[in-house]
Amino acid sequence: MQAAHAVLEKDPVLRKIIQHTPEYKKDFDAGQDVYLALLESIVSQQISVKAADAIFARFVQLFPDQYPHPSAVLQLSEAEMRSAGLSFQKINYLRNVAQFTLVQGIDYAQLQQKTDEEIIAYLTPIKGVGRWTVEMLLMFVLGREDVFPYDDLVIRQKMMRAYGVDLTSKLLKNRLFEIAEAWRPYRSTACRYLWRWKPAVEP
Repeated sequence: MQAAHAVLEKDPVLRKIIQHTPEYKKDFDAGQDVYLALLESIVSQQISVKAADAIFARFVQLFPDQYPHPSAVLQLSEAEMRSAGLSFQKINYLRNVAQFTLVQGIDYAQLQQKTDEEIIAYLTPIKGVGRWTVEMLLMFVLGREDVFPYDDLVIRQKMMRAYGVDLTSKLLKNRLFEIAEAWRPYRSTACRYLWRWKPAVEP
């Protein structure tokens, strides 16, 4: 963490954010189940954390050992999956992940051999898995330190407020990437602070 702070605090705006924001705790463990995390992230798309937790808990209860093995997911009927509270769209997405896992594999050690962009290119062909979803896996499951999830609305809004950016479209994207460039190779840490920062506390 000291190495990250040494780099990030060269940015005077981010330095003030860090000073006014509680330090985060390590939120990943080596060897996590990437497949399971991907299923859970799909369930959580566009709904509240509380609702997602309840639905995912009901989903895993559908399996004898409370683990959604890929082959078992594919064997579940639509009615069974609907009983957990899953939408038709998310049922298809979960099946897509299960099928991909059986054919291609989603293994922690396998993925750690790849670069961030290689992992994004590997997983985003799965329908229902977008770049943002994979970036969250990179940060919170694989522990990658230099991820900048531009598609995250909160990150964009916090950066625009902190840095006084009033742009749109491509100009906005270019400017925020330019700002984040100074945070390398610890952009993940910078984003964790931005998520936790309360804008009422001015940077």
